[in-house]
Amino acid sequence: MSARPGLSYVGRFAPSPTGWLHAGSMVAALASWLDARAHGGRWLVRIEDVDGPRCIAGAEDAILRQLADCGLHPDAPPVRQSDRGALYAQALERLHAAGLAYGCRCTRREIAQALQARGLDRERHGDLVYPGTCRPGGPQPVPWPEARAVRLLTCADDGRDTVIDWTDRRLGAQRQNLSREVGDFVLRRADGLWAYQLAVVVDDAAQGVTDIVRGEDLADNTPRQILLRRHLGLPQPRHLHTPLVLAADGQKLSKQNGAVPVDTGRPAEVLAAAARALGLDLSESLSADAVRTEALRQWRLRLEQE
Repeated sequence: MSARPGLSYVGRFAPSPTGWLHAGSMVAALASWLDARAHGGRWLVRIEDVDGPRCIAGAEDAILRQLADCGLHPDAPPVRQSDRGALYAQALERLHAAGLAYGCRCTRREIAQALQARGLDRERHGDLVYPGTCRPGGPQPVPWPEARAVRLLTCADDGRDTVIDWTDRRLGAQRQNLSREVGDFVLRRADGLWAYQLAVVVDDAAQGVTDIVRGEDLADNTPRQILLRRHLGLPQPRHLHTPLVLAADGQKLSKQNGAVPVDTGRPAEVLAAAARALGLDLSESLSADAVRTEALRQWRLRLEQE
């Protein structure tokens, strides 16, 4: 299966410099590299440092060094989200001009109280489903200059729910009712920082990304990004969400739960472990070069079956 007709494959790995690469992020890095190489395409690295307060000094250099140690070299110099604020601002203005983005001054506590008043005091992946308090035509509309944050409308013009259907290359057919399961989501945060959803959509389009290969924990973000692309008139890439590496307690391995950085001083072991997590049959007794070569051979065979 190839990239979109008429387009050359462009993939990317987009780590956040909030820590070093661990076993889970190494799986995503290898999968995205393998998919790009198996398609004869380009592989890019983007540093997603839009959330500056969470970034750690030295983490970006360490991540790039870890990738290089494993022989995963991007085909262009890495770009950084912290350098791309003007692009995000332009996209936000387009959405606002189209009546799709609106200002919000609700605090998290006020959102929780509004949901409780409706008997809907539930959280979704740690985020409260926004009740629409500041939505245009709602009880407390906010003039644009007074907005603390900016949100995207997730209901249709006629008030119907927005339901997103999409297909993942591994997970198959997916569906999400954005209006009910997510609500109007944030594009610019109350602290002035750009939200991940807007930044990643703008960046993928600007870099010509045709295929997004990333961890399964990010699959839930895909419907929001599909809707944003529709509103901005941007092409839709294909998606492949890879299996997660789990910690001993069964939770997703992450920087937040103390995941240990991989030791890329032993690149063959790191690559072989990542390949096995992707369902490939690899031995760490091979050299790093041999692991990449064999993993790529097996990945190409897998593509023939898609």
